[in-house]
Amino acid sequence: MKIRKAVFPVGGLGTRFLPATKAIPKEMLPVVDKPLIQYAVEEAYAAGIREMIFVTGRHKRAIEDHFDTAYELEMELEAAGKSALLKVVNSIKPDDMDCVYVRQPRALGLGHAVLCAERLVGDEPFAVLLADDLMLGARQAEGGPTVLQQMVRAYESSPGTVLAVQDVPRADTR
Repeated sequence: MKIRKAVFPVGGLGTRFLPATKAIPKEMLPVVDKPLIQYAVEEAYAAGIREMIFVTGRHKRAIEDHFDTAYELEMELEAAGKSALLKVVNSIKPDDMDCVYVRQPRALGLGHAVLCAERLVGDEPFAVLLADDLMLGARQAEGGPTVLQQMVRAYESSPGTVLAVQDVPRADTR
């Protein structure tokens, strides 16, 4: 089976990034000119995934707003003749991509968050993306495949669980 769905567990409290995340979801923190979550969604989209399932919490409304249409903003940009910016805003969510949101009622960890998406995923294979870690494929800077594209290819050639990991110095773990 083809991987068509991605689960983004984004309901956590973001305590590793305090005080920045007191009022802003960590997934919305910008890296250059885009929020972290957009990089993760773009990676899933590039891997052929078109249904993005966000497992959110009550304080993560900004994520839904980011991938929703912003009529007022679009009208202002169009009226001001700022077509390049309008194109950027419209490119955030391609027309063939679906965004679905499910609420995690309590912060009970990553496993619980993934289980909250179970009804939406069903029996299909799916990807789980953690949007607070940016990982680059070995040759991605030269136009090579993203980490998720490599994982999808590995799954397609040998269906089963595929995990991406990275070495972390012991001093940086807790």
